[in-house]
Amino acid sequence: MRRARLADGTSVACLNVSEARVLDLHVDGYLGHGIRLPADAVILDVGANIGLFGVRAVQRLPQARIFAFEPVPAIHVVAAANAAEHGQGRMTVFDFGLSAEPGRLEFTYFPRCPALSTAHPEDWDAPGAFQAAVRGNLAAARQATPLARLVPGFLSPLLARWLTGGRQHVKAELRTVSQVIDAQDLDRVDLLKIDCEGAELPVLQGVRSEHWPRIRQVVAEVHDLDGRLDAVRGLLTAQGFTLTTEREAGFEGTRLHNVFAVRAPA
Repeated sequence: MRRARLADGTSVACLNVSEARVLDLHVDGYLGHGIRLPADAVILDVGANIGLFGVRAVQRLPQARIFAFEPVPAIHVVAAANAAEHGQGRMTVFDFGLSAEPGRLEFTYFPRCPALSTAHPEDWDAPGAFQAAVRGNLAAARQATPLARLVPGFLSPLLARWLTGGRQHVKAELRTVSQVIDAQDLDRVDLLKIDCEGAELPVLQGVRSEHWPRIRQVVAEVHDLDGRLDAVRGLLTAQGFTLTTEREAGFEGTRLHNVFAVRAPA
């Protein structure tokens, strides 16, 4: 475990210093297009990685409660350390993932690029897919880490091959959003944030019909393969959300889309 000092001086536990700084740059990107969080927000952070979204939520929202989910053991340990250091007792990190049904699933962990670890490595099998994601992360890294500016973009294919080296396969437990709502006795979820590298649709399918009215906002990074984006948009529209979809700057050459879903106030 290493330490990274973020742009505002906050020191956090991490696995990769430059990646931690890039992850921190993404935090505000989840809060666009009408997403609003009250001071006492209840947040489910699915695919929490090292927990920076939760850390920032605790810093900014004085009564927020964050329930974060990171099933890859090596990453979970770091997220739990950040929750213990920065969570003020209001951030809990669970060592299981969320999906359509409870069970167990194998995850591919990339030690050299933990943020791209996934239960769906096949999503990166399309020609150039992983390289495009690396180019996007490299563009973000140039904002966060001066040394990244020295890495030319044409090296991204070689960098991608290096980053995927040493991959490990680990198994983790899965539960559903509705099981969490029941277990934590949540009468509302102000934000369901999903960034779990290809498993976004099953996460949404794990919400029982009686729980959907409790979920006020959703932000999901969607890998648009096999009609996944249309399926996510259709499900959220059917549940009464108004949607905005965008591609993050630097990731235009990938299949990654961010979906922002807001429910009209009751």
